[in-house]
Formats: sequence, structure tokens, C-alpha cells
Amino acid sequence: MVEMPTLLGRRRFLSMAGAAGVVAATGAFAVGCGTSAGSGGDRIRIGYVSPATGPLAPFAEADEFVVNAVRSHFTEHPIQVNGQNYPVEILYRDSQSDPARAADVAADLIRNDGVHLMLVSSTPETSNPVSDQCEAGQVPCIATITPWQPWFFGRGGQLGKKFEWTYLFFFGLEDFEAVYADMWDSMPTNKIAGGLWPADSDGLSWGDPATGFPPFMAKRGYQMIDPGSFPTGTQDFSRHIAAFKQAKAEILVGVPTPLDFATFWRQAAQQDFRPKIVTIAKANPFPSSVESLGASLADGIATDVWWSPQYPFTSSLTGQSARQLADAYTAATGRQWTMPIGFTHSLFEVAAKAFASVPAIDDRGALSEAIATMRIDTICGPLDWTRGPAPGVARAPMVGGQWRARRGGQFPFELVIVNNAQHPNIPTSESLTQL
Repeated sequence: MVEMPTLLGRRRFLSMAGAAGVVAATGAFAVGCGTSAGSGGDRIRIGYVSPATGPLAPFAEADEFVVNAVRSHFTEHPIQVNGQNYPVEILYRDSQSDPARAADVAADLIRNDGVHLMLVSSTPETSNPVSDQCEAGQVPCIATITPWQPWFFGRGGQLGKKFEWTYLFFFGLEDFEAVYADMWDSMPTNKIAGGLWPADSDGLSWGDPATGFPPFMAKRGYQMIDPGSFPTGTQDFSRHIAAFKQAKAEILVGVPTPLDFATFWRQAAQQDFRPKIVTIAKANPFPSSVESLGASLADGIATDVWWSPQYPFTSSLTGQSARQLADAYTAATGRQWTMPIGFTHSLFEVAAKAFASVPAIDDRGALSEAIATMRIDTICGPLDWTRGPAPGVARAPMVGGQWRARRGGQFPFELVIVNNAQHPNIPTSESLTQL
């Protein structure tokens, strides 16, 4: 795997420099792995950062529910560390979908709140700067809902060498590629796919001509059309649409934000571009994003499925099944289940097991080692940090899904599992249909 573009290296440098500045200015962090400024005490303090507001807010739509439910669980079931019960304090911070803000709130949680463990979720724009602050501040951190390549290589990671303090569980580009190709293979097309790549860390990884989607799909017999990346917030996609139409692309793939995809897809309809298969990550895992498009534009859009009530897994923390957790969310909020529920919940499953494995809550080294060697069955599936695909990374199962309009149902759309070639133990309910 080649190194990520200079933009990511610069971002990491600035983030790390900022964290190092915090450490140097305050003198807050001792060198020894078993010590921590403000740590210890009578409770476990866990920081959690996600994009509750801004363009990435759909990723965090269910976070308030999950955090409150986990808080209630820990009130009744404190974590036992070395024979002593500890209450758990969860300090939730909004990154506002801004990498600089994510770094700032993480630094504050480390410096001023003395968190024992950091959790972070949802895209490299949030996970990477938070992870970098934790690496610099020597605080264990677990990230999720971020593909491992932009998280690992985007932060200067090298295969064969793990970060000291930061860990991730999710998927890699290879998982997205395999699931998308399995869906494409299930339908006759001309095997020409248009790539919608934003100029962010996800888009740069996915569209990389040497290590991203193009070479993988070429091996599966598909030709990728790449009109070039676009900045977040683009208002005119005419250039991309014209290139896809000229190439007669019958497949669309991309990883834009929800707002960018909505802008593109409405303009595509106006300019009469309607491929047979649309497989879009990042923008379309969420009911709210799909509903905003309306039935005529959203019905039949396909996406990756990371978690669903159909998943045959249960929580190691609460014993809930995936269906029970999804139903609890709907009962509490009146809203439709959304994929991040399972992964946000699983962050706290991993956290609880890690703390239960250490001799003291402020033993950072032991906590980091507990994560590095962990194997755990969670509500989003089995996780194993001893297997990779990269040091400090655990992979979760992924399948393929498609949004279907449901007239007269409780909600206007339903995400159904249509392809489980990679994980046959996760059941399908329908087959992929042409858009």
C-alpha cells in the first residue's frame, strides 16, 4: 500500500503538532505508561467524540440514544476492575464535522477532563485528528465507522508496526470493493462504472488509481470512469455527469457526504443520467438522508450494510439482540433504526471488556495492551485485534443492501439485505433490482 497523499500527511502533522504543544505547554502527561494526569479516582472517565452537527451529522443521529442507554446500563452495572466496582462517566463532545474542532475537543478531554479512554466515531475527518491527539497524549483510543486505510495510512502508519495507543474496528476498502462487486456481478451491465470521489481522505483513498477502487474493479472486469475529485460543498456536478453519460456508465459508485450526493443526484436526474446500479457509501446508510431525496430518486439506491436488525449478533454488554436494540431506538425516539447504532454501542462493549482486563483504571499501558490483544463478540459481529488486517485494526462483517420505498409502512423506506456473499451467516431478505 502506498503512502497517502500529502494533504493527509500535512493534516496529521498539524494535528500531532497541536497535541504535542498541549502536552509541552501543560506538562500534563507523565512519561510512564501507568500514570495519567487527573486519572485514577473513584470513577472511570470515557471521552466520546462524534459529529453531532454539520454535514456528517447523520452518522451521529443515534449517538444521544446510545450514550444515554449505555450510561443507564453502567449505573446499574458498574465495571469491575481488579475486584472493585467503578461507576462510569461518559463525556460526549461534538466535533461539528470539523477536523480542527475534533482535535480541540479531544485535547480538552485529555488535558482538562483526564479521561482514561477515548472513543471516537464517524469518518476520518473526526477519527483521525482525535486518534492523533490520543497518540501524542498517550491515552488509549478506540475508533470506528472509518475505513482502516485512511485511518491507518492517513496517519502515517506502516504495516508491521502498530500505533502505541490508538485502535480501530470497521472495514477496509477491500471489504467495500468486494461487497460492491458482488452486487454488480448479480446484474447484467456493460461493466462501466462512474466514480464520484470527493477531495477528502475517503475519496482520495477510494479513487486512488494504484490502491483504490479502479485496480480492484479492473480485476473483476469493470472499467472505472474518473472525471476527477471534487471539493465538499460542490454545487455543480455537470462535468461529472457529462463524463459518465459520454462513457455510457451503467454503474455509479462513490463516497460523498449526504449533502453532496443529494446535490449530484438531483442534477443527474435533471440531466437524464440514471445508471442501472448506484452503490454509494457515506451518503446513503441513513434513513434521513434517503428520505430527503424522495421516493422517485431514492428507491433502489444500493449501499454497504454494516449493521442491521437482521444481523444475528447480540451485545456482550446488555445481552440485547440487534433487533431488540433497533426496536429500543425506535421506541425511544420515534425514528427508524440507522446503521451507526450497532457500532456506537460496540465501542462501549470493547471499552467495558478492556477495563475489566486491567489491574487499575489508570494503567494506560495495560488498557492499551488489553485492546491490542482483544477478541470479543459484539452486537456488530466478532472482533479480533490479533488478526489485522493491519496492526491495531479489527475487521467487522459487511454485506450489501438496497433501499426500497414502502408505501403504507411505518417508515417510507426500508434498507434490505440483498447480498451476503462475503458473510453467508447474515441472512438476505430480497435480491438486488435495477434502479
